[in-house]
Amino acid sequence: MIKIIIGVVVATIIGLVVLGAVESAQSESGGLLEDGLVVEDGETVQVSIAGEVNREGTYLIDSGSTLGDLILAAGSATGNADPNAYDLNCPIGERRSFYIAPLYDNSDICATEPIEKTCINTDDKGRLREIVSAFSDTVAQAIVDHRNANGDFQCIEELDDVKGIGPATFEKCKDLVTLR
Repeated sequence: MIKIIIGVVVATIIGLVVLGAVESAQSESGGLLEDGLVVEDGETVQVSIAGEVNREGTYLIDSGSTLGDLILAAGSATGNADPNAYDLNCPIGERRSFYIAPLYDNSDICATEPIEKTCINTDDKGRLREIVSAFSDTVAQAIVDHRNANGDFQCIEELDDVKGIGPATFEKCKDLVTLR
């Protein structure tokens, strides 16, 4: 009887050690992180992804990675991800969070028509303002001016760089804009 108990205890300890090693390996190779576990080292960075991906969260990835690499780490985009709202080749760069917008309205289970959106890389001030009520005339013009001065937006998160767009405005517009 004592031999059985000792065997169970040893097997439990070995199992816990193996699980710990697997979790550590996942974190080191682009796995999902829990808050505060890993510090960036220059070669790897912590980047969060939310929206239409299979596993939202914060991931540790190589600093030279692209949004496509991050989406793969998050288990790929869902079937409701709007392919026009993100660019797989967008470099992670200095950004530490990304959002993948939906194609259809998630609050409408029977949605058959895609969400009406505006393209921040091609639409004029009037169209931007028409589709996104959170954009004032000044903000819509600032988007056009930013695009003309800096080139096309590579990710919707670059709207944060536009004067007049803060976190609240981004939250209101993130499902209503595309890159192409």
